Amino acid sequence: MKEFNIDLVKYRLREAKEKLKVAELNFKNGFYKDSLSRSYYAIYNATKALLATKRLNSKKHSGIISLFNKEFVKTSIIDKKFSQILMDAKEYRERSDYQEFFIVSKEEALQQLENAEIFVKEIESLINKIIENT
Repeated sequence: MKEFNIDLVKYRLREAKEKLKVAELNFKNGFYKDSLSRSYYAIYNATKALLATKRLNSKKHSGIISLFNKEFVKTSIIDKKFSQILMDAKEYRERSDYQEFFIVSKEEALQQLENAEIFVKEIESLINKIIENT
């Protein structure tokens, strides 16, 4: 395996956790659209952290998803349900940020938040295993 920048990996993972905390705060305060968006960015930054373990990156969100699927899902390093969580989160984020009159229910925001928590936890665990084996 190629060497990777462990500081970059840890930085991106911290960013993911920070976004997750902001998503939780937004949810608790009834800002469901913003919670949805921050949940996505928690997932997105966790994904970027994982990709950094392979020295991979993309400037586009679709590129990040594609690399994640190619390098980690199709190789069975991570369960395909995480790909679905990532793609669903992206769709929700785009709708909540750009679609006019998009109403997010408390239940939808909670599901997204729970998915983000599961996703970030799984990615952090995988990253820790990768770091231990380098």
